[in-house]
Amino acid sequence: MKLKMNMRTPKNSKILLVDDDKHLLDSMGAWLADQGFQVSLASDGESARQRLNETTFDLALIDVRIGHDDGFELLAECKKHHPNVVVVLMTGYATVDTGIEAIRAGAFDLVTKPLIDDEILICFDRALSQQKVIEENEQLKTQLDKRFGRHSIIGNDHRMQKTFDMVDNIADTKATVMITGESGTGKSLIARAIHQRSNRRKAPFVEVACGALPDNLLESELFGHVAGSFTGATGNKVGKFKQADGGTIFLDEIGTASPSLQVKLLRVLQELEFEQVGGTETFRVNTRIILATNEDLAKAVAEDRFRQDLYYRVNVINIELPSLHQRPSDIPTLAKHFLEKVCEEEGKQITGFDQASLQAMQQYKWPGNVRELQNIVERAVLLGSGPQLGIQDLPSHISACQTETLTISPLAQRQTLKAALEGPERQIILQSLRENNWNRNETAEQLGVNRTTLYKKMKKLGLENPRAVATEW
Repeated sequence: MKLKMNMRTPKNSKILLVDDDKHLLDSMGAWLADQGFQVSLASDGESARQRLNETTFDLALIDVRIGHDDGFELLAECKKHHPNVVVVLMTGYATVDTGIEAIRAGAFDLVTKPLIDDEILICFDRALSQQKVIEENEQLKTQLDKRFGRHSIIGNDHRMQKTFDMVDNIADTKATVMITGESGTGKSLIARAIHQRSNRRKAPFVEVACGALPDNLLESELFGHVAGSFTGATGNKVGKFKQADGGTIFLDEIGTASPSLQVKLLRVLQELEFEQVGGTETFRVNTRIILATNEDLAKAVAEDRFRQDLYYRVNVINIELPSLHQRPSDIPTLAKHFLEKVCEEEGKQITGFDQASLQAMQQYKWPGNVRELQNIVERAVLLGSGPQLGIQDLPSHISACQTETLTISPLAQRQTLKAALEGPERQIILQSLRENNWNRNETAEQLGVNRTTLYKKMKKLGLENPRAVATEW
């Protein structure tokens, strides 16, 4: 009884059949066409190369000896110039050594003549199914890089640009990285971006929320445990450090770790060695460690809540993420990005936010940072009804931040351009000074000007004395 083509094999798969035996070529080609394949025939290496350049094939069945041509050479050319084509070699003189050589050269399989129908179908099914899995994995990797790669993090603010440069510079190093910043600023995204930009990108990225687990369970989660080590430990468990071997482990909320766990983390950071809970075997891993916290660890050290030696060990490279309120210029871009994402997922047709709503969002303090902005935008898209979102689509605590629209009187219209621009310039400088607690160095850096220029503008615009402008909006 003949074997039917397996349903997992894609219909209309394109097959290139290469053999100098015209009788086999014609008969095998006709039979494969009857099985639902699209078949192209080639009787020598030159015509096979021409077919490969003209058509995108899923699979090539190539004889090891094609007249004066060598099937292994054609296999090598496929691997180099047509890597998506699965190659199966065939021969009438098969030996174990020939089979090993074919697999090492990159062939999926080696089949022997005379060809058996059922075996060919099974071979093709396996080959095409494996190719489909490979293609799906590549698509997933592309999606991961798009979602978590460095370019997935949005920000034109100069501090974010410095962060992006640092991500690129440290990605391939082995150094421990500490990411600090308020909750919701995107620490996890930065950690994933470092991993995706590194030479470890094909290995696992393992994330652990340290603050979400009690101390005893966290130790087991990180290092694993052996059966019987504690109540409920019915079997052995592989820990996250072992799972991340060769890749990256991201320990979020590291400031919540207990003193006993801090001791074990210090050893892992220094030696990359650990034992499972209840075990005696020492494991060694090659794992890149990235940590994050929204706490002031220097203050925690001073208060004896965090080990000083661990603090120095984790603070090798520090990436400090600014709060969203510190980079208001990024808010319109971020809002647009989140709006487009929600519209695509929900099938909504919304062009964007109007100027009044954007102004209100830029005035708001954003205690929840980027995460809060994302939630607000999603809410506005889902509840909004018009083609453009306005101030009425924002929560009241954000819409209340809208400043009054500036109206220009006839007298103001007769002002010089320089005088007209001094008002907005004064407001921008004043807002930046307040955000930085009147620290002039940080304000100058935020505004992208040197300190001398800032001092001159403050004096000119009457901003030298904080008390004198304390009551201004």
